[in-house]
Amino acid sequence: MAASSALSLVALWRLILLLNVPGLLCAQALLPRWNSAITNGTANSNSSYWLANIKRQGITPFNPNGGNYTIYRNVREFGAIGDGVTDDTVAINRAISSGNRCGKGCDSTTTTPAIVYFPPGRYLVHSPIIQYYFTQLIGDALEPPTLLPTANFTGIAVIDANPYDNTGQNWHANQNNFFRQIRNFVIDLRSQPPETGTGIHWQVAQATSLQNIRFEMHRRGANNKQQGIFMENGSGGFMADLTFNGGRFGMWVGNQQFTIRNLTFNDCLTAIYMNWNWVWSLKSLTINNCDVGVDMSQGGMQQTVGSVMLQDSKISNTRIGVLTSFSNSSAPVTGGTLIVDNTEFSGAGDAVSSSSNYTLLAGNSKVGLWGQGRQYQSIPNQPFRSARFQGPLEVLPKPSSLLDGRGAFFERSRPQYEHYPTSDFLSVRDFGAKGDGKTDDTAAIQNAFNHCISRGAHIIYFDHGAYIISRTVYVPAGVKITGEVHPTILAKGEAFSDPSRPTPVFQVGRPGDVGAVEMTDIAFGVVGPQPGAIMVQWNLANSEPGASGMWDVHMRIGGVAGSQIGPDNCAKNPNVTAPAKPECIATSLLLHITSSASGVYMENNWIWVADHDLDAPGYGQINVFNGRGVLIESAGPTWIYGAASEHHQLYNWQFSKASNIYAGVIQSETPYFQSNPNALTPFEPGVFPTDPTFAECTTDQCRKSWGLRIIDSKDIWIYGTGLYSFFENWAQTCVDREDCQENMVEIEQSTTRIFGLSTKASVNMVESEGRVVPQVLNQNNFCSTLALFHAGTTPSNPYALRRMRRF
Repeated sequence: MAASSALSLVALWRLILLLNVPGLLCAQALLPRWNSAITNGTANSNSSYWLANIKRQGITPFNPNGGNYTIYRNVREFGAIGDGVTDDTVAINRAISSGNRCGKGCDSTTTTPAIVYFPPGRYLVHSPIIQYYFTQLIGDALEPPTLLPTANFTGIAVIDANPYDNTGQNWHANQNNFFRQIRNFVIDLRSQPPETGTGIHWQVAQATSLQNIRFEMHRRGANNKQQGIFMENGSGGFMADLTFNGGRFGMWVGNQQFTIRNLTFNDCLTAIYMNWNWVWSLKSLTINNCDVGVDMSQGGMQQTVGSVMLQDSKISNTRIGVLTSFSNSSAPVTGGTLIVDNTEFSGAGDAVSSSSNYTLLAGNSKVGLWGQGRQYQSIPNQPFRSARFQGPLEVLPKPSSLLDGRGAFFERSRPQYEHYPTSDFLSVRDFGAKGDGKTDDTAAIQNAFNHCISRGAHIIYFDHGAYIISRTVYVPAGVKITGEVHPTILAKGEAFSDPSRPTPVFQVGRPGDVGAVEMTDIAFGVVGPQPGAIMVQWNLANSEPGASGMWDVHMRIGGVAGSQIGPDNCAKNPNVTAPAKPECIATSLLLHITSSASGVYMENNWIWVADHDLDAPGYGQINVFNGRGVLIESAGPTWIYGAASEHHQLYNWQFSKASNIYAGVIQSETPYFQSNPNALTPFEPGVFPTDPTFAECTTDQCRKSWGLRIIDSKDIWIYGTGLYSFFENWAQTCVDREDCQENMVEIEQSTTRIFGLSTKASVNMVESEGRVVPQVLNQNNFCSTLALFHAGTTPSNPYALRRMRRF
């Protein structure tokens, strides 16, 4: 998560920014760029889409009313008609809210999940569709339905993911607004006057996604105020495969960090208006016939936008591609950091223009690499060289294994299996799994996987539930796994008890195996302490690029119902100096992509050790211990889109003897309780050969979890990091001083390019080969930011910095 709502300093900073808001308005997988063509839905309650027809056997074992609780809801069964004439507002909201779910007055819970399915049709609404916590709104993937606001629609947006009450307070703390999806819809605002209308109010945090949505709005017009997405706050997040036609703004956004991929904007006045951020990655945008593509000029000389990475995009017939206020007199010094990489600008207009109408980068060209902000070059055996710059950067060759046929970084949309018949899905419950949080389901799940391989062409379906695993489950090549609104795989057993001999819970392939495994909509966790558990170990070598991956797969360790690690036994104890409590030592390592693995694709993954209990009132802040977050040792290729790894003892992200990695954006947080105890408690370094030892440290401020380590690795390409340290022993006074810890990123004996590297409250942003990059020289609106940190290779012209436009 982002810093909890207890972070008064962060909340105050956001409140200041909010003043700028204009009102509270089993076979080989196919690799499609889009999951389905979006058409306007007609009133048809029948569909061959498997999600509408699969047998429903899910349970909510930790819900007091679990026996009577409904997980899957078809809006037609709650009275919605979908004929474009009948007002379906009440019926749809009844489908979402029924069952004593988490709405107003409930900040979070994992015990009341819901899939709300919309068959093909045209659904008329007069006020917002309110998305409760832990809700997936899913339209038919074969014939996506249309949502139609009435001409006199009243409310902030057609879909509201975080309503405001009458006092101006949100239902949910914006940075804790987790576990939401919306996919497969057309949202058509053209029935409203052009002076009003918003598609989605999307104020969200981690483990959230938008996918396969088309927004139809009025095109052009002096009075056009429509917008597809309105996002004023949050700590996200991921979205992909969206189309915006018309509107004043395709998207009006402000959020700490976000990854967006494969978005198309046609005839918008401004495609993306960026009100504020810390770090955003904009990948594979197509912008056509707009006035402005990306407006990141908010705040003028006092910039509110931290950093933007624009990659692999095409902007056509647009007056200004990117509008910026970065200049020789703008502040803060790295505010408005921008990277433009492999992006084509065609038609009349500037590629990059200043808010004072000065052409910074001419249009009608394909830009290899251009940027603004602060750059650091790490040349072997020399001091760091740095400059504040605005201009072209040296284009270095990218690893061909990471690229698609167009020379862009490879990407793949989350599979929805919309063209598979329902008969191709096999439920683990039909193999004897209970999912009740009590029964050992290891053998049943293994049998399901084995059966899938022996019969071929099947998808293993996990009905919602809590599945106990007592020993390693082997996931063979060829298996596809999908879940019903994040069923949880829970480690529990003697096999995972020894921290000196870590053991995988899910083992994806064995060394030497070749093939593909897909996972979507699954969660992993524990029941009580499992200090020797590796939650997922990925050994499988890929059969073809991007055939293996994890989409919307999350890990939540402790802090949820059924975990037996919560406020009752692991409450925070800042006033007591003590080692970790044995009952709170949860796991050893959460994700290990080993040296035998290749071709792993990750998208929208939240790898979280709980800092508070999602099912306890008042947040219930807790101390939970996991040794390591994500360890990648693969030679690649590996792709990471929109992933967060938070609150791990030794490190959050580590690339060790790895190569050919693309990442954008990766996020981390240092455990809130450190340094009480520090990173060396309770896990002894050396269980994994490249564990950090902190031997060079002389203070506990130094002995804190690394946000990112890159060790003995090459060809690491990162587009955006948000690596944060918000606490010292649960206190926040260090945030003002920017000294919650000493170091955040370690790079040793590696070649890497990190664009948009942002850290918070670490004295040194980067430590590499005995040299440091201090944060004090690189301060941004909230974080400290580098436009580029380039390590490990000598540039073809090491004096290029001197010839760039400097301020």
